[in-house]
Amino acid sequence: MSDLFINSRLTIPAAEITLTSARSSGPGGQNVNKVNSKVTLRWSPACCGDFDGGWRRRFVARYQNRINRDGELILHSEKYRDRGRNVADVRKKLADMLLECQSPPKPRKATKPTRGSQLRRLDHKRQNSQKKQNRRGPGPNE
Repeated sequence: MSDLFINSRLTIPAAEITLTSARSSGPGGQNVNKVNSKVTLRWSPACCGDFDGGWRRRFVARYQNRINRDGELILHSEKYRDRGRNVADVRKKLADMLLECQSPPKPRKATKPTRGSQLRRLDHKRQNSQKKQNRRGPGPNE
């Protein structure tokens, strides 16, 4: 297996990625019972030397629910009937996840609600208030 090229700044060596196969529950008919087509990828973000600090922190924060206690990211693919396409799919998933965390998120610009949206909100509040007023029965002195 070859190294996983993410971009010019990051390439994950093939030795850092562990791929295992298992029986799939996906498409394949009777073939599913005979062939190990499901692929599980294990990779430890902490062990990657090219992975700089900010990128690693963003990645771990975003995908902490997919990283186990040992610090390994675990991805599965059983989308296709054959193992080779599932290997390519799971490697693409990892590359896409890494690219999403490459740059820090843009800071949010504070904006004010438009006058029209404020008027619509107040109008809607008045309508709801009127609706609830109409649900009340007449008072004891009416």
